Amino acid sequence: MTKDNSRGADLRRIESQAVVWAQKLASGEARADEIEAAKHWRADDPAHETAFAAAQAVWRDLGAARDVLHDPGTDYATALDALGRRRKTVSRRLVLGGGAAAVATVAAYGIVRPPLGMWPSLSQLNADFRTATGEQRNVTFAGDIAINLNTQTSLAICQATPAENRIELITGEASFDMTQRGTRMLAVLAGAGQAVTDAGRFDIRYTTDGDRSPVTVTCFDGRVRVEQGGASAELRTGQRIRYTDAGMSDIAAVDPVAESNWQRGIVEFRNTPVVEVVEEINRYRPGRIILMSATLAHRQINGRFRVGEMDEVLVQLQQAVDAKLRYLPGGVVLLS
Repeated sequence: MTKDNSRGADLRRIESQAVVWAQKLASGEARADEIEAAKHWRADDPAHETAFAAAQAVWRDLGAARDVLHDPGTDYATALDALGRRRKTVSRRLVLGGGAAAVATVAAYGIVRPPLGMWPSLSQLNADFRTATGEQRNVTFAGDIAINLNTQTSLAICQATPAENRIELITGEASFDMTQRGTRMLAVLAGAGQAVTDAGRFDIRYTTDGDRSPVTVTCFDGRVRVEQGGASAELRTGQRIRYTDAGMSDIAAVDPVAESNWQRGIVEFRNTPVVEVVEEINRYRPGRIILMSATLAHRQINGRFRVGEMDEVLVQLQQAVDAKLRYLPGGVVLLS
């Protein structure tokens, strides 16, 4: 790996600060005081403004509309407050300044479908439970259901029926432990189907947008019924099934320990193609790794890492497949 060491430590610090401000302002979650602080930071030193402009350029190049941040005449605090009140109907704030056309543009490109998945979508922001990049979280639902959310995971609580508690996995990966039999069944909706149990422990993974995305259900204890499009299958301990809109796969046997590694904070690759390794790193690491080489995509690597060590995976990628890494602001890395 070759790094540009010609820049001083202070410039690196300024660049890092600029990226933080650019991401904060573009995320739609900045408070009025943070917006004012960003304006003061940019005005404090010409180097700050230069670094901020460079950081914004990267975000624009990745496909996001950011022109609302460039108008020096915009009253960010007033716009923030007004837009925050308007968004109360969906229980989350949309805090983006500027005119109606600019807000609509950002909503279309930056909120509904974030470029390269670099920040949460509107549906994820409206989840009842959500984890950020690299975060894992344990919650209890309905008194007797233990839920472990992996990184970049969003769950929504659905209206219960007399027989079922219902949860939707919007995106990500979560485990559900209902090994103590409750008064209701648990149904977890994901994609085109659902998993149902009255006493079981299972994992559901649904990590890519669109109808092409498979949903994976893995049973670790008890029994889990998986339903999709009128078909159903019953999983027992150590079994897994996948489904899409097109149908369900056959039931497959799996290693429960390996499949539950993420719950112990471990990511393991076993002869895993680089394209899949990159997708997995992007779930745990802030920013985005972009695979630029079709030649590298199907090369395979092995390794076992803690979830906080994703930059170590990049080092191994470079060594194992002779990859070149180019670091850009905002945690963006080009892999070629």
